[in-house]
Amino acid sequence: MKKKLNELEATAICGNDISSSCLYVSALAIVYAGQYAWISLLMVAGVLFLFRRIYGEVVGALPLNGGAYNALLNTTKKSTASLAASLTVLSYMATAVISASEAVKYAYSIWDVFPVVPVTIGLLAVFMGLVIIGISESSKVAVVIFIFHLFSLTLLCTFCIVFFVENGLDILLLNFRSPIKGSILNALFLGFSAAMLGISGFESSANYVEEQQDGVFPKTLRNMWVVVTVFNPLIAFLALAIVPMTDINSNQDALLSYLGGVSGGNWLSLLIGIDAALVLSGAVLTSFVGVGGLMERMALDRILPKFLLKKNKRKSPYMIHIMFFLLCISILLVTKGNLAKLAGVYTIAFLSVMILFGIGNLMLKINRAKLPRPERASWLGLLVAILAVIAALLGNIILNPYYLAIFTEYLIPTLVVVFFMLYRTAIFKIILVVLTYIFPDRGPLFKKLHQHTQRVLTSIRKQQFVFFTKNDNVATLNKVMLYITQNEPTRNLKIVAVLDKNDTIPIRLKQDIDVLNRAYPEIDIQFIVEDGVFGPAKIKEFSKRWDIPTNFMFIGSPSNKFPYKIQELGEVRMIV
Repeated sequence: MKKKLNELEATAICGNDISSSCLYVSALAIVYAGQYAWISLLMVAGVLFLFRRIYGEVVGALPLNGGAYNALLNTTKKSTASLAASLTVLSYMATAVISASEAVKYAYSIWDVFPVVPVTIGLLAVFMGLVIIGISESSKVAVVIFIFHLFSLTLLCTFCIVFFVENGLDILLLNFRSPIKGSILNALFLGFSAAMLGISGFESSANYVEEQQDGVFPKTLRNMWVVVTVFNPLIAFLALAIVPMTDINSNQDALLSYLGGVSGGNWLSLLIGIDAALVLSGAVLTSFVGVGGLMERMALDRILPKFLLKKNKRKSPYMIHIMFFLLCISILLVTKGNLAKLAGVYTIAFLSVMILFGIGNLMLKINRAKLPRPERASWLGLLVAILAVIAALLGNIILNPYYLAIFTEYLIPTLVVVFFMLYRTAIFKIILVVLTYIFPDRGPLFKKLHQHTQRVLTSIRKQQFVFFTKNDNVATLNKVMLYITQNEPTRNLKIVAVLDKNDTIPIRLKQDIDVLNRAYPEIDIQFIVEDGVFGPAKIKEFSKRWDIPTNFMFIGSPSNKFPYKIQELGEVRMIV
């Protein structure tokens, strides 16, 4: 049986990403909010507190890999979910490259004897190798980095507090008298918008929830929230308490190392530099682990090519990690490590994913109200959280308008690949029409191209799908048919009723399916009645017997009386 991650291991993987934010977000917030930066960072912690409930409700109800993609796939259309998936992949690419590049630059500042770009590629390759070896093995590296990082931050804050107590309030009062641009509200808004980048990594735990032990996921959310709430505002406040504003602004790139030098001396500055290089490397691991769970789910759902599902002896989808590694190298070489361009991709992609996850929770409440879940986010908290992230997104676009153009340059090619896979049936139909127009004489070349396209189209359509039912009426079954025709390229559907000894099939159900057969002549609908008990074992039996993956099997939304957890059914999807 595959070993699953415990609380420390699961927290360390995503925690390295979110906790590394203190290396840059405190300085960034001070740039825009000045002496009120720590308040902006506390506002971010408040929004993150609301998202704890949002993520807890969605992933508690749908504990499957995929994050926002999984939430939207089970509550809305597949195309909407695909958009969320594309944005998440982009966010992970930018995060991996930024983190690797910055880690190497921190190391270079300590020991400047190596070329930055080649070593950055080497670092990406190391973490690709770790996740290919296996997630449990890579988590051990993450744990060591995470513990060392928390120790380093605690040590830094302790020395800064001691320095503050010994030297008094003069610098703090001087900084609080510094002029700000515009009003206090404007400063807080801009500081909040910039500081929202400090919660990147919070979404990652949802992308590998299936690799975590039972009950671990909500603990990872709590642990990440505590780290962000304690360290980010505290470091910003301590910076304002012991360093003049002019010095903060001139040491933005390595503010924590500078604070270490001021409060403890060169040894502490060096320690923080080493810690920065390590924890930013850990954030690279977060990207590889998070994107692995997401892209595997996308490939299973035929949104990405099937070859990505190949696994090694350790059950690791190595093709996904190799593909992601190559994409990261390409974005590194194209941008030449330009942080402004990478930040443009990362900022809008990450905040858009957070908004879409909130929308996923909204749709879960509306469309899957009966689905059991361990906790629920309040409607007010959900709406406030969504509006807060929208405000942060708009704030970042106001601060850096050119980010939107850069983001679009990377989003369009990503969407082309994903939406080609999603709508490839329609595309191949168009190709057939175009071939007929281009080759009116229908010669040998036409026949060859036409036959090849037709074979590909037939191969796509022959995939069978299953919908499990028992007492659904014709209106519900029609919703199923509409979903399948709009989202899945198939001509074969099995409607299956599993009956135990006390069950009978309503006469009207057979009549309703006859109606559907006439209404949807392009789909071959088979009605199958099976004896037994519906559950995980029966689903696995059907999957093996019919050679149909469980993610091509659908159910309606189960009630509180359903005896199984949704994750026990494999990748079975809810569509009504």
